[in-house]
Amino acid sequence: MTDKKPLLPQHSRYDYHPLPGRRDYSWPGAKRLAFTLTTNIEWFAYGAGLGHDPAKTGEPQTHRNYAWRDYGNRIGVWRLFELLDTLGLPAGHNCNSLLYDHAPQIMDAIRKRGDEVVAHGRSNAENLRGLWQPDEERILREVTDTIARHEGRPPAGWMGSGAYETANTLDLLKEIGYQYVMDWPMDDQPVWLATRNGPILSVPYPIELNDSQVVIHRKQDASDFCDMIVEQFDEMIEQSAAHPLVMNVSIHTYVFGQPFRLRMIRRALRHCLEHPHAGQVWWAKPCDIAAHCLALPPGIIPGS
Repeated sequence: MTDKKPLLPQHSRYDYHPLPGRRDYSWPGAKRLAFTLTTNIEWFAYGAGLGHDPAKTGEPQTHRNYAWRDYGNRIGVWRLFELLDTLGLPAGHNCNSLLYDHAPQIMDAIRKRGDEVVAHGRSNAENLRGLWQPDEERILREVTDTIARHEGRPPAGWMGSGAYETANTLDLLKEIGYQYVMDWPMDDQPVWLATRNGPILSVPYPIELNDSQVVIHRKQDASDFCDMIVEQFDEMIEQSAAHPLVMNVSIHTYVFGQPFRLRMIRRALRHCLEHPHAGQVWWAKPCDIAAHCLALPPGIIPGS
């Protein structure tokens, strides 16, 4: 009698490639660690749809939790822009396309900074789960066309609202023309994902080093999150000597746009910038990381 391995549900997007067996490469200027900061700038429905509650998990949508999130657009994001300007850091901004209608000044500021607009759905009051393919494609194209109309070019990257996908999302994004996604937090290096029309790149995006996960969902203190930034940076600087790595820090405007949290993250980011080995770091936007990987020969990036 032959023993058979249990058949578990699997995906066909990428194969298992352990880190020690991968080929080496470097970032521009022979840098070893790519550091990128991604903000999440979101527009929500009033009294309806999805969204966090600041006080009680699972509470219905009210004026209170709408106003708490809207603080990020009215106040928090502007403090984060000022912080990035002071530190001289570029950033990618995961933006709901409805911001162009409701808060165009934010999008103007991103454009003035020369930062990247990453497509982040229409609104974080909705996600793609349960949509039939034609309905999903309509939303993806609407978001893409809105950004392209305002920015003069389509976005290179996609980060789903809530990082949710359907079985068709990657295929549709590739067909629409996207170069990379940030919905798959399985690696510290970029990885090629298979689609029905060729590969699309996965740029690392954190589910751990993510202020929403830490502060809102896990109820940890803001100081815990900032300690995580410091410890992650110090460890990845050391490990990047052997392997090129990506460190992505995810910030939500209504979380770390609060003044008392802002002071802590300012110290954490200054630690990174003033580190004795900061010369090994490439301070980049997500699209820069994707463009570098797209230019590498086949066989370098896992999945190519």
